[in-house]
Amino acid sequence: MSDDLEKSFVQQLQTNQNIIHKICRLYTNGDDAHKDLFQEITIQLWKAFPKFRGESKFSTWAYRVALNTAITLYRKSKRSVATTEYDNSRHFLKDEDYNYEEEEQIKLMYKAVHQLNDIEKALVFMYLEDKDYQEISETLGISEVNARVKMNRIKGKLKKILNP
Repeated sequence: MSDDLEKSFVQQLQTNQNIIHKICRLYTNGDDAHKDLFQEITIQLWKAFPKFRGESKFSTWAYRVALNTAITLYRKSKRSVATTEYDNSRHFLKDEDYNYEEEEQIKLMYKAVHQLNDIEKALVFMYLEDKDYQEISETLGISEVNARVKMNRIKGKLKKILNP
């Protein structure tokens, strides 16, 4: 792979790494599992990057790869995640501190979202990231109408979970 392609990937990853952290937080419990999933998603993004054609924004493509990786790994098992060694220091990727001490309401929301199935989690995540239904449907591979219907049902589910 060329140095330009590598630099472009590292720059894009640096810019969009919070997306990956948020997905990791949705699909893991604990710091070690979060780091393992972050590493695995980074590896999958790196492997797929040469095929990224730029037909969508990098962030949309990264959402899709990250969500698919998270869903695939955590559907297969609740066992340990097989990871590949990745030396991020080689790429000078700054490890941003991720604040796990969120305010109480956010903790309650995450707790409720953890009770949803994998697709519902992905949909809520993208909705909370202010993605429009077109981008959500494109990323998840469902129709826009289906995304809207699912989101309305999820809102009802979350209300029941948060207000029993």
